[in-house]
Amino acid sequence: MRANPFRLAAATLAVILAGAVVATGGAGHAAAAGCRIAYAVSSQWPGGFGANVQVTNLGDPISGWTLRWSFTAGQTVTQAWNATVAQSGAAVTATNVSYNGGLGTGASASFGFNGSWNGSANPTPSAFTLNGVACTGGTPPTSVPPAPTATPAPTGTAPPPGGTPPPGTVRVYWLKPSDVAYDQRWPDGIAAVMREAQRYYRQELGRTFTLNNPVVEVVDGDHAKSWYENTPNGSDRYWWSVFNMQQELMRKLSLRAPDNRWINVGEISAEGPGAGGGGGGGWVILCQHDADGAAGVNGPMNRWYGGMVHELGHALGLPDSTSTDGTPMSASFYDYPNTHFSQAQKNQILAGPYGAFLS
Repeated sequence: MRANPFRLAAATLAVILAGAVVATGGAGHAAAAGCRIAYAVSSQWPGGFGANVQVTNLGDPISGWTLRWSFTAGQTVTQAWNATVAQSGAAVTATNVSYNGGLGTGASASFGFNGSWNGSANPTPSAFTLNGVACTGGTPPTSVPPAPTATPAPTGTAPPPGGTPPPGTVRVYWLKPSDVAYDQRWPDGIAAVMREAQRYYRQELGRTFTLNNPVVEVVDGDHAKSWYENTPNGSDRYWWSVFNMQQELMRKLSLRAPDNRWINVGEISAEGPGAGGGGGGGWVILCQHDADGAAGVNGPMNRWYGGMVHELGHALGLPDSTSTDGTPMSASFYDYPNTHFSQAQKNQILAGPYGAFLS
């Protein structure tokens, strides 16, 4: 759930589904998300430099922001103002302070920092994400392109771990690329996010979905992380990692899109520049920042809880709200758990193609 807004969109491999999606209905996205970043080195001296960053929100209003980027030449932030800045290796995270978190559409916030550099190269970071959405100077497209048709599952595909789950359940997958080390925090964290979403749906609807046992099926990927990130799959690079994941899951586990047997939730530890994810037609497909968030290493947990509730809403047939309206189908999911489905949304879920899955 980019989080970091989720760029949610109806995602299927064979056809565009008549459903809704987010990151996150008819085909659509979560509350519109987009951003523009102006990064400038204001001064530089042997061993040190100062920089100013302006964050402009081009999407729906937000009540808080987290900006992420990575340095490529060993730069290190040593002091910051007007934002709380943390760094782990090359990865930098800047979060609003109390007085500059709210950004309406077109509004900006600025912060600055001092840093150290190697005295040889101090390049400007090439990619930024705001609340998980790539900052491209615009907003994501409002419809999801069709992805290439999946290769049919070969005869004799091995059954999933624990055997084939009962129909009507939610199946969850963590696809681990071949060069990503196994870490139990990821399946445990993703499972915890799903259980919280399960609790929330019961709170809101009086009924909820059934999770498979085990909650998360760990799937060993056939390829290295860079393959999923850099192998074109669809017209927009935003979808490459998650479409590549979805195709592989379908092939390995004999899944379909849409699939009337289960609701399928796939997360992959791969991302790539500008990558995101979506949901629709009984599927949720998410990339690395969502998997990392679930594992507790990428921002506040309420962001990932709210994002999954939003994505599952799309998978169950809900479109995005047209405004920030207090429901989880809008940017209000960032305020989770202080967000609630409307009665119309509840009725649409229960009357939808997967309403019978809820009990």
